[in-house]
Amino acid sequence: MSKTVIGVFSSRDQAEKAVAELRSKGFEKEISILAKDEQRNIDSDENSVMFGAGDTVSGGATTGGVLGGIAGLAIGAGTLAIPGLGPIIAAGPIAGMLSGAATGGIAGGLVDWGIPKERGKYYENKVKEGNIVATIKSSDDKIDTAAEILRRNGAQDVETH
Repeated sequence: MSKTVIGVFSSRDQAEKAVAELRSKGFEKEISILAKDEQRNIDSDENSVMFGAGDTVSGGATTGGVLGGIAGLAIGAGTLAIPGLGPIIAAGPIAGMLSGAATGGIAGGLVDWGIPKERGKYYENKVKEGNIVATIKSSDDKIDTAAEILRRNGAQDVETH
C-alpha cells in the first residue's frame, strides 16, 4: 500500500536540498514538485522550463539543479495552465495527473493522490502564493523517511495521507 507525504517550501534552495537528500535515499520517480511559473518561458529543450529569474529547470542528472533532475524524471514535466492560478511548473508523476485534470486545478489533482479536498485547496493556495509544494508517493515503510527529510530541509505543513 502507498501513502503520500506533502510539504511546502518557501525557497527553491530548501526544495533543492530536500530533493537531493530524497534522491540519495533512493527516492526518484516518487517525487513531484509544483510551483508557480513566474516567467513562463520555455527553453528550446523540451524538458526545460524557466523556473524564475533566469534559473532553468531541465532534465538530466548533471544539470546541477536538483529541481531540474526531477523534471528529467517525468516525461510530462513542464508548464501547465491552471485556471485561476496561471502557469504552474509540474514535475514528476503528478504532472501527468494535473494535465488531465486542469479544470480541477492543483487541489483536484492532489485529491486523486489521497490528499483531502480541503487540504488540497490549502496547498493549491500555497503554490498560488509562490511557494513550492513537494509530494512523495511511496510505500508505507518509506513514507516516514520522506516526511523527515522534508522537515529537516525546511518544509512546512508536512502531512502524510
